[in-house]
Amino acid sequence: KTTVARNIAEKLGKEDVTFLSLDWYYRDQSDVAPEELDKLNMDHPNAFDCQLLLTHLRQLQQGLPIEAPVYDFHLHKRISETVPITPKPVAIVEGILIFAMEELRSALDFKIFVDADADIRLIRRLSRDIKERGSTFDDTIRRYLSTVKPMHDAFVEPSKRYADIIVPRGGENQVATNLLADFLEKFMVR
Repeated sequence: KTTVARNIAEKLGKEDVTFLSLDWYYRDQSDVAPEELDKLNMDHPNAFDCQLLLTHLRQLQQGLPIEAPVYDFHLHKRISETVPITPKPVAIVEGILIFAMEELRSALDFKIFVDADADIRLIRRLSRDIKERGSTFDDTIRRYLSTVKPMHDAFVEPSKRYADIIVPRGGENQVATNLLADFLEKFMVR
């Protein structure tokens, strides 16, 4: 998802594209006891502050800048630092559960579902969680089996029916990325 979104942004020109990640909008978990953090289901739509993301999208559509939250996966909370984002002709919102949230899904003009084989998703999850989020191999596998896979089956996979376009093979699919960038460029208001 991220690779496709970033490739499209690069082809359209970063000066014309605002990029938002659903991962920035995880709900703050600083009030949860440390021994309870491992029990949290961070792969359910309720793990996200959808209302804040919707508010930010509306502000960008109105030509107003936003301060996007920063979520620290090691601390399981939002930190006080924010990321200033200015409105641009195209806003790309990237995230695994976006289409599973009806209100958010309805706010999008064009919906692209990036599909990848289950084994590729698992390998990417392992790599990302270990390298970027400080997880161990065993913890990542446990989380994958207890929440990631069941939530994918319950929310992500069924939500692909709401997509306008489904891109198979993820970021490796340069033909799809080029076609999407060309298509979106025709609708950009500069």
